[in-house]
Amino acid sequence: MSILPKNVSFSRQVLPILAVIGLVVAALYIFTDLPDRSTSEPEQQPPKATGDLANSPRVAGTGLVEPSSEIIDIGSALSGLVTDLRVRPGDRVEKGQPLFLVDDRAARARLAEANAAISEARAAIAEAQAAQRTASQQLALYDNLDDPAAVSRAEVIRAEGDATAAQTRLELARARLSAAQAQAGSARTELGRLTVRAPITGEILAVNIRLGEFVSTQGGSSDPFIQMGETTPLHVRVDVDENEAVRVKLGADAIVSPRGAADIRANAKFVRAEPLVVPKRQLTNSAAERVDVRVLQIIYALPQSDVFRVGQQVDAFIPAAEAAGEEE
Repeated sequence: MSILPKNVSFSRQVLPILAVIGLVVAALYIFTDLPDRSTSEPEQQPPKATGDLANSPRVAGTGLVEPSSEIIDIGSALSGLVTDLRVRPGDRVEKGQPLFLVDDRAARARLAEANAAISEARAAIAEAQAAQRTASQQLALYDNLDDPAAVSRAEVIRAEGDATAAQTRLELARARLSAAQAQAGSARTELGRLTVRAPITGEILAVNIRLGEFVSTQGGSSDPFIQMGETTPLHVRVDVDENEAVRVKLGADAIVSPRGAADIRANAKFVRAEPLVVPKRQLTNSAAERVDVRVLQIIYALPQSDVFRVGQQVDAFIPAAEAAGEEE
């Protein structure tokens, strides 16, 4: 039974109308969902060379800001509880200044025992010396007698034995004194090792321990206890692809810009080039970045500025050396 009137044909009249409606809907869907292809200025300008480097051969590289002393990881020579933490990130410290203290009660107890042993040994030395003097005086008295028969041979032998025993006790007391002094020195050394001090003058960059925490010398934590370095001046370690390393003009200054701030440019002074070409470890997360490559690391000194921070990535442009055929 047909639902359409007899004078209406589905294939000749209804189907073409449905096809036209479908085309119109499809066209509207396509035009309304087209992506926005309008252009706009980028939020961040890409890094670019300026000045003399703008129109001259150059080599580009990425760098990482670091202290001029490089980052120093501070550990502890002995395990124990942190009983005193004296620095915070950003503090300026002098060489030898205490950074943190590890529980030293056991070492102080050993030092007290050693000092007591020293006192006991010194008393024993004094007693042995007194006994030796008494025995020596007794022997001298016997030797000065005009009548040898006035003193029996047994008395003389006993006096000689007392003198020898006193000498033996004196030597033993002196040995005990030396041992106690060595133990005291060992305890004082351990006390000194329980106070962790700054190896150089510099700035505290990170503190990864807290008061009351247990620090271990077994390397249980992947983070160093404290990180510090000399941040006046700052250096930047620039990685140059090994394929471009031969083009670098060593000794020339470089232009560096903080990542994402190409309008800020600083002139960095050449410090040195590392003698060893190493695998690349500093990544920029660029889709076109080559990662399986070795790099030449060049160190530059940054000018005094509040723009650069330790660990910050920068873009660097370095003058290229003249090719052999271009040299005069």
